[in-house]
Amino acid sequence: MNFESEMLYLCAFFQICCIMNIQATEKLFTSDYILACIGNFLLFFGFYILMPVLPLYLIETFDMSKSMVGFTLACYVLAALFIRPFTAFFADLFDRKPLYLIAYFFFIAVFISYPLVSTVGLFLLMRILHGLAFGAVTTTGSTLIVDIMPASRRGEGLGYFGMANNVAMAIGPMIGLFILDAELGFNMIFYAAILLGGLGFFSVSFIKVSKKQLKENRHEPLSLDRFFLLKGMRAGACVFFLAIPYGIMTTYVALYGKEVGITNGMGIFFSLMSAGLIISRMFAGKLVDRGKLANVIFVGSMISACTFFLFSFMPEISRLNYNLLLVAFYFVALFIGVGYGMMFPAYNTLFVNLAPHNRRATANSTYFTSWDIGIGVGLVFGGYIAEHIGHSETYLFGAFFALLASFIFKKWTVPHFNKNKLV
Repeated sequence: MNFESEMLYLCAFFQICCIMNIQATEKLFTSDYILACIGNFLLFFGFYILMPVLPLYLIETFDMSKSMVGFTLACYVLAALFIRPFTAFFADLFDRKPLYLIAYFFFIAVFISYPLVSTVGLFLLMRILHGLAFGAVTTTGSTLIVDIMPASRRGEGLGYFGMANNVAMAIGPMIGLFILDAELGFNMIFYAAILLGGLGFFSVSFIKVSKKQLKENRHEPLSLDRFFLLKGMRAGACVFFLAIPYGIMTTYVALYGKEVGITNGMGIFFSLMSAGLIISRMFAGKLVDRGKLANVIFVGSMISACTFFLFSFMPEISRLNYNLLLVAFYFVALFIGVGYGMMFPAYNTLFVNLAPHNRRATANSTYFTSWDIGIGVGLVFGGYIAEHIGHSETYLFGAFFALLASFIFKKWTVPHFNKNKLV
């Protein structure tokens, strides 16, 4: 081997070492990333602090029936679902930070209107506007965070970003109910939500994002792919089927608990589920970044299927031993959190990795839309099955949907992802 060849090999080796070192030391927790996580946490804190008390507020203030309360709350979800594709279209067309700030501002502004409206019609209108703002701010926020984190740590970064939601979900309802129990009034809860949202807006306004050229989108003809990531439809089907049992569980678990004899443990149930979500997000994202994305999703979906299957046997376990019932009930809560906590950042990363930079918002919108539709189907389907067959059977169906999602993912989604991924 001559001197020139040796130098070429040495240079190549040096370049590889530099690349590996850069990838190993790419910084995730920059000031911009931390500000985005704080803003996301405060956004969802404001959302969850209101969630458990809003039905009580509607019944007490407007004398609404339970069916009307359900319709009012459902309008929020439908509005968020409607706005996501259009938000994604504009977020892929223009700079994302201004759109995020506008959506965040309107999300806080609607909070301000809640104590002021005096009729059912106006409150319903505000709830629809709030759903539109929520759909827009979550779509733009989840896209903006991808722009400010290194690609090599995307799974980990999305995991921690989403973990902010889970922490807010764990403590937000508790704080809202504490304010209500302290007899400080509904307005105090609204003011707290406004304050949290204002602090969040203040945080995200300091984020610095390098402007990236998205002008190529402005010259492309309108097509369905501008609103929905067509490459993500197979993964979207999996997310849809996984969202159905999740929607059933979060909505009807309190009724199921009463049916099997657990009347005062729902706070513990949701706390353990949140703990599972948080713990699994801490390691799942790192595994995704090490190339284990498909393994993480498959294992997470199988954990979910097994826990829903176990959950369907709670009436039988309750007849055996009450203490065993408590252990099984809370075991399910923890591991439902673990299963879904593994899948959330992994699926989010999968969608983003299927899209170029100028389609990232569309990718996130497709991911959230698949989830929202599944949650909605779970609400309707779970209620129908529970009323006509039984609560335990709803979770047996939930296990079936989770298994179906696992099969579709392994058989069709993984080969398609490996063929079409861009990162």
